[in-house]
Amino acid sequence: MSKLLTRMIVKEYDITLFQAPSFHQRKGYRAIYRLTIKAESHKDCLQTVFSKFNVPDRIPSDFKGRFIATGDIIYIDEGLRGQNYYQLQPGGWNLINRIHIR
Repeated sequence: MSKLLTRMIVKEYDITLFQAPSFHQRKGYRAIYRLTIKAESHKDCLQTVFSKFNVPDRIPSDFKGRFIATGDIIYIDEGLRGQNYYQLQPGGWNLINRIHIR
């Protein structure tokens, strides 16, 4: 038997983190921080962003927001491949429509 080697393709994702002015608000989302993440998928990208902004030693020094919490939104821009918005809900990250950002 021969083994098939599979190689995961790592992509660069342009990420923007949106937060409301205070915890649990549903309106007034503003872009707080923008960065580029190398990941294999959207799921991997969301996990990387979550762990980066919820561990004090990993938070970038120029970040002015708070820890990522329920209700925060991550915008993933893949250029011609599309744009996706994910909101952190009690059950995990959910894909949402753009209209939720006001």
